[in-house]
Amino acid sequence: MAKSENRRSEILERLADHVLADGLSASSLRALAKAANTSDRMLLYYFKDKNEIITATLDAIGNRLEGILTQRTSSQPLPLEQLRPRLLKIVQDDALWPYMRMWLEISAFAAQGDDFYRTVGKQLGEQFLDWGARQLESTSPKKRKSDAAALLLTIEGVLLLKSVGMDSAIKDAMSRA
Repeated sequence: MAKSENRRSEILERLADHVLADGLSASSLRALAKAANTSDRMLLYYFKDKNEIITATLDAIGNRLEGILTQRTSSQPLPLEQLRPRLLKIVQDDALWPYMRMWLEISAFAAQGDDFYRTVGKQLGEQFLDWGARQLESTSPKKRKSDAAALLLTIEGVLLLKSVGMDSAIKDAMSRA
């Protein structure tokens, strides 16, 4: 790997740490450069513009999260009824909350009509659907895709309720599952 590639990777790791700690709304170009321990000019040497910086950073964060989820789930595909409760416990773990909070922030920007975040959010959502489909044991590819969507829908509901402090509602719903 070239020195420039190594430096870019180091910068992305620092940027991912910054976004997970401080959120996207605290990610001006100057704040990103400071987090990367470089100048805004040097940051733009490694990336075309701020959108490319954010996209690459979110991709790095998504890869981290996928690794964590894969590590904490079964090595074999599971039926939706078995995977859902496992995954719901995982995503509610306080250690993963920075990842979940970032997803909610992307969703909020997209809901406000930000086309960039809508595109990025859709890409991340599709990556999760692909990951979920690989984790699911289903009778057909169509059912697997549908189960992955149901899994994402359930997780989204839990994240929304957790973000507004409705943990008791989550517990009530999970006791029925």
